[in-house]
Amino acid sequence: MRIGISCYASHGGSGVVATELGKHLAARDHDVSFISYTTPLRLIELPPRVSFHEVQIEEYPLLKNFPYTLALASKMAEVARMKELQILHVHYAIPFAAAALLAKQIAPELNLKVVTTLHGTDITLVGNNASFKPVTKLTIERSDAVTAVSHFLKDETYRQFAVTKKIDVIYNFIDPAQYDYPISPCIPPCDSPRQVTLMHISNFRPVKRISDVLQIFAKVAAVIDARLLLVGDGPDAPVAEQIARDLAVVDRVKFLGVVDRVSSLLRAADLLLLPSETESFGLVALEAMAAGVPVIASDVGGLTEVIEHGSCGYLAPVGDVEQMSRYALKLFADCLLHRSFAEAGRKRAAQLFPAQQIVPQYEAVYKRVLS
Repeated sequence: MRIGISCYASHGGSGVVATELGKHLAARDHDVSFISYTTPLRLIELPPRVSFHEVQIEEYPLLKNFPYTLALASKMAEVARMKELQILHVHYAIPFAAAALLAKQIAPELNLKVVTTLHGTDITLVGNNASFKPVTKLTIERSDAVTAVSHFLKDETYRQFAVTKKIDVIYNFIDPAQYDYPISPCIPPCDSPRQVTLMHISNFRPVKRISDVLQIFAKVAAVIDARLLLVGDGPDAPVAEQIARDLAVVDRVKFLGVVDRVSSLLRAADLLLLPSETESFGLVALEAMAAGVPVIASDVGGLTEVIEHGSCGYLAPVGDVEQMSRYALKLFADCLLHRSFAEAGRKRAAQLFPAQQIVPQYEAVYKRVLS
């Protein structure tokens, strides 16, 4: 098949999943064309059967803001004609699904099919904004197929938009081969001199509750020797540094910025913290599990579909930093418990969310709309 993919070219989950999906599809002998304003983060090198097409962004005196959606639609149609695309698979409803539906009308001779994958905030935050809600609903209803990354997100879409469109749940995925390394040595008892490493990976937006991350860490660091690695960047990054200073732990917190691949970085972690306000899936939690790193997260959204509480991680109510810090100390105090969580997480990731199992589900959707 010949597939065009559009996504946000960032370190967020939707861009990561879209990029990895495209590469896996190409490895399965499909032709994949990425269409975006810049090269996606995980597409530094183009593998065989993959091409990238940049949307040109220009300035016009009469336009306060450049109409990216219109430029994207034109580029989609141009690439579709050049590559004879059959499918436009867009990740995130706004603006990509709207642009794809326009491109479909610009090039009617191609009979393009539009597949829209909903990732989370395009439904719960951006798409639900009064300015975008009618457009978001229209793009869902008019897409040839719609997928969501969790049952939570599927149900939330029906609840918030009252759409009648069938929505297929296709989970996010990992490639187990990227995590084929030994699980970190057993965590020692609290009185051991070994320093433990907690990690948080996100786009540092308010929904990630960075303050909770630092409060949990401060409580853990008051009991055992620990450090916190913060991976990513965003509007709350400066806030995080100030909170670390206020909690007197800034000397044990390292800001690593945006990292292309977190699989190797997770090798250094003993625990991942993800106390988000909401998560429609929680890709970073899955990546941590695949790396053999237990996860402590909020008991919200799609996280309950990814993490099995009491087996490969712990879930607690949003904002309950006391409970989350107790869970962390419990894991660090018991070598065997930590090891069992690490092994259970890796097993769950490999059995339920491997690319080899998930990518064919997207292929099945493509075949269905083409037929």
